[in-house]
Amino acid sequence: MQQEDTISAIATPPGEGGIGIVRISGPNAVKTAAEIFWPKSCASFTEAESHRAYYGKIMDGGRMVDEAVVILMRAPHSYTKEDVVELQCHGGSFVLRRVLELTFRHGARPAEPGEFTKRAFLNGRLDLTQAQAVMDLIEAKTDSSLRMAAGHLEGMVSKEIKGLRHDILEMIAHLEASIDFPEDDIDDVVIDEVRERISDIREKLVKLVKTAHTGKILRDGLETAIVGRPNVGKSSLLNALLHEERAIVTDIPGTTRDSIEEYANVAGVPLHIIDTAGIRATDDRVEMMGVERSRGYIEKASLVLALFDASSTLQKEDEEIIGLLQDKEAIVLLTKGDLAAELTKEGFEKLLPGKTVLTISTKSGEGIEALEQEILSRVYGDEAIEQEGAFVASAREAHLLNEAVSDIDAVLDTIENGMSADFVVIDLRTLWEKLGEITGETVGEDIIDEIFSRFCLGK
Repeated sequence: MQQEDTISAIATPPGEGGIGIVRISGPNAVKTAAEIFWPKSCASFTEAESHRAYYGKIMDGGRMVDEAVVILMRAPHSYTKEDVVELQCHGGSFVLRRVLELTFRHGARPAEPGEFTKRAFLNGRLDLTQAQAVMDLIEAKTDSSLRMAAGHLEGMVSKEIKGLRHDILEMIAHLEASIDFPEDDIDDVVIDEVRERISDIREKLVKLVKTAHTGKILRDGLETAIVGRPNVGKSSLLNALLHEERAIVTDIPGTTRDSIEEYANVAGVPLHIIDTAGIRATDDRVEMMGVERSRGYIEKASLVLALFDASSTLQKEDEEIIGLLQDKEAIVLLTKGDLAAELTKEGFEKLLPGKTVLTISTKSGEGIEALEQEILSRVYGDEAIEQEGAFVASAREAHLLNEAVSDIDAVLDTIENGMSADFVVIDLRTLWEKLGEITGETVGEDIIDEIFSRFCLGK
C-alpha cells in the first residue's frame, strides 16, 4: 500500500551532535534528494545505486549548505518499503533545519509523528505489535526492557497470536464444511474437536495475559516510593539503588524537603523511584508541603519501600507510616543494620502481617542484594526471566487479550447450550477478529492513527 506523497523529517534528537539525519520517504524521495544533493561519485543522484553511501554537498541553488554522506534505499528494501533517502549531515540544529526546509521546497511535506513506522505497518513490513515495539526499543531503560522490546520487534508475541488466529480459522472452515455438507454425526464430531481446541487456546491466552503485569513494568517502570521519617536512610537507599550519589545525605533532619525522582536499574527491572521528604511534624511551610506530597506518593505508588531506623525506638511518625502501609504493596526495611538494634524483624512482622521485612545497611551493603531479589520476584512472579520477549507490554494488548478470553467463554457457552454450528461459527469469527486487532489485521483506522500519534517525529 504505497503512499502517494513524499515525507521528510529530522530523525535525530534535538541539539548539537557530530551527525544529524534528515530522512525522506515516498515515491519522490530520490527526486527530492537529487534536487539538493550533488554527489562526488556520479553525475546525478537519480542514477545512484541502492544501499550505497555517497559523499557530496547539500546545495541551495549554487550555494553549499553542508557536506553530507547520503544513503539511498530503493523500494521495497527499506524501512518503509518505499524509496528512502537519509541525508547524514553535520549535527547542528540550524543546519539540519535548513536541509529539512530544502526538502520541503523540493517536493516533500513534513512527516507526522510516527509516520515512517506507520508506513512500514501499512506497507506490510511490520505488524502493529512490532510497530509498537519500535518505540519501546527506543525508550528501553534496562537490558530486560530492551530484550522484551527486541523480542516483540522480532515478532515473538505476534507470531503466537497469528498462529492462534490460523487455528481458529481452521475450526471455522471445518464447521462451515459440516454445515454445507451435512453427514450423520459429523457435526457432533467437529463440535467436540472445536471444544477441545478452543479450550487449549484459552489456556494459552490466559498465560499471555498473566505476563502483562511484568511487561508493563519492564516497559514503563515500577512506580516505587521510598518513605520514612527524617534521617532513616531514604536518600542513602536511593543512592545505593542508583549506584551513584544522586541525593544529598546528612544527619540534619529535613534535608530532603521535596521529592526526588529517578529511574534505577534493579536486577534488570526499571524502578521509577521517588525519594520522598521525611514524614514528620514541622513548622517549615516548604517542608510541610513536601511531607504532604510524601503521603500522596504512598497512596499512588505500586510499591512502597518503607524505612524504619532499627537503631532507634519506634517514633510517632513511624506509627503514622505503619498505618498508611496496611493496604499497600510494601517492603519494610529496617535500616542501619550495622548498629545495635532497638527494633526487630519479628516485631515488625507482627505490626505489619504479610509484609516482607528486611534488615539493610547502606553503609556496609547488608541486605541490598536481598532487597533486589525481593523486587525481582514480585515483578516476575512465576514467569521465566529469560522470556521477556514473549511478555505482553501494552495496556491495549492486555485489554484485547482479556476480551478474547471472554469471547472464548462465549464460544464454550454456545457449545454447552447445544446451539447449532452456525452460532459457534459466529462466536469464533468474533474471536478471530478480536485477536486480529492486536496485530493490526482487523483494527480500525482511528486506532492506527491514535497509536502512531504517540511516536516521535522522524520515526
